[in-house]
Amino acid sequence: MKLRMLAVGSKMPAWVDEGVETYRKRLPRDFSLVIEEIALGQRGKNTDVSKARLQEAERINAKLKGDEYLVALEVKGNAWSTPQLASEADQWRMLGKDVVLLVGGPDGLDPALSARADVTWSLSPLTLPHPLVRIMLAEQLYRAWTLLVGHPYHR
Repeated sequence: MKLRMLAVGSKMPAWVDEGVETYRKRLPRDFSLVIEEIALGQRGKNTDVSKARLQEAERINAKLKGDEYLVALEVKGNAWSTPQLASEADQWRMLGKDVVLLVGGPDGLDPALSARADVTWSLSPLTLPHPLVRIMLAEQLYRAWTLLVGHPYHR
């Protein structure tokens, strides 16, 4: 199983790339994480936010292959503990599909895209900066994998 994070936003600071890479490189080949950046929708002073989210959704949809398991990161999604995430990840492996993690832009994901997802997941009820979400997501995926294989990282 391969994990793909489709994250709206680009040109992350070096500390974000370094933080994500810290966990990405620890994951084994059969639980690897790839990050693909999606350009932000056009925004301005009088921009309709729904149009920007729709542009982002179109760009995300263009990257989807159609046979993947979609996980939308949403504030109102399922709040999993780390052991619950490990259980979810174990179920993902049993599906025989690659998993795509959808991370929206500053205004979240387009509702139609979220509705298309197989499951929604909330990292936290807090509003988190998108650069930090990338690092937290990579770390939690690594932590879930360590639980699945009995590695001592998760204590």
